[in-house]
Amino acid sequence: MAARIFQSNKRYTFSDYFDLRYPPEEIIGELGYSLSVKALVFPETHRAYDEATERLQTTYYELLPKVSLNSEIAKREFMIAPLLYEVLRNVDARLNIEYPIDVDERLSGSLDYLIRARQALVVVEAKKGDLDRGFTQLAAELIALDQYMEDREDPVFYGAITIGELWRFTSLARAPKHLTRDIHTYRFPEDTGDLFGILYGILQG
Repeated sequence: MAARIFQSNKRYTFSDYFDLRYPPEEIIGELGYSLSVKALVFPETHRAYDEATERLQTTYYELLPKVSLNSEIAKREFMIAPLLYEVLRNVDARLNIEYPIDVDERLSGSLDYLIRARQALVVVEAKKGDLDRGFTQLAAELIALDQYMEDREDPVFYGAITIGELWRFTSLARAPKHLTRDIHTYRFPEDTGDLFGILYGILQG
């Protein structure tokens, strides 16, 4: 399987995983991890964030007719970054954009967004299209981060793949080396409250 999926004379970046046509479980298995698909249970938060949600939705609906969203960069600037910035206003966390990682010849590249709190970590990968193929790239990024940040004590890393209008979350349980892909998707801006609550709950710990 190794020779079939990964070429020995090629260096793979995270974006290369988006183009791999093999089933995600085979690619993830070749990297030494396992995969399941089920409903994720996120850390709970009881904080009210209606004001933040309303602000995001109002801005989106007011400006959408004036903004062209025909590229990945446009969606990142208009739909993804504002949500992350609003979350950062409410938690003690640090955001890195285009965070570089180089683990080995199979795992290297840059993370679109890396949010780090004292006891939690979230990777957000933005793609123009396909959530399913984007998931394989996100999985590779989480696996790389698990190996790159061995000194962190978080038992679970979280990630999200988004095309702007849709989000899907993934968790990586580090000790068993197991990824869980959430069966649910969340819409932006309709599910802004849910998205904000999930990200806030994870980062607030």
